[in-house]
Amino acid sequence: MDHQSSSLPTITPDMSSEDMDLIMSNACDASQLLKALSHEGRLMILCHLVTGEKSVTELEELLSARQAAVSQQLARLRLEGLVTPRREGKAIYYSLTDDRPKRILEVIYEMFCSVDADKATPAT
Repeated sequence: MDHQSSSLPTITPDMSSEDMDLIMSNACDASQLLKALSHEGRLMILCHLVTGEKSVTELEELLSARQAAVSQQLARLRLEGLVTPRREGKAIYYSLTDDRPKRILEVIYEMFCSVDADKATPAT
């Protein structure tokens, strides 16, 4: 990776305490987001929601999972601000709150799921 074109900050010993506090705060926010994504069930829910809004029932069928399990994972995603519920009668529909999950899933897909990722994975 070319470090000259990186958008990552360079942390240096002479940074102000305000800058270091901001970097630490951002790292904490990123860590919370990554923890929310670190469960395969939640990750799969987000993968399905990238294509559009889904009801809890649709997600249960797509994931072959029980309603309680899907609801528990959706609650965590909602707590982290990644999904938004919408009630229509007795049905609850979920959609992505913003573009963050889609952007992260694109990178994960590129790293783990694309044909190029298969070529880069060392044989075991």
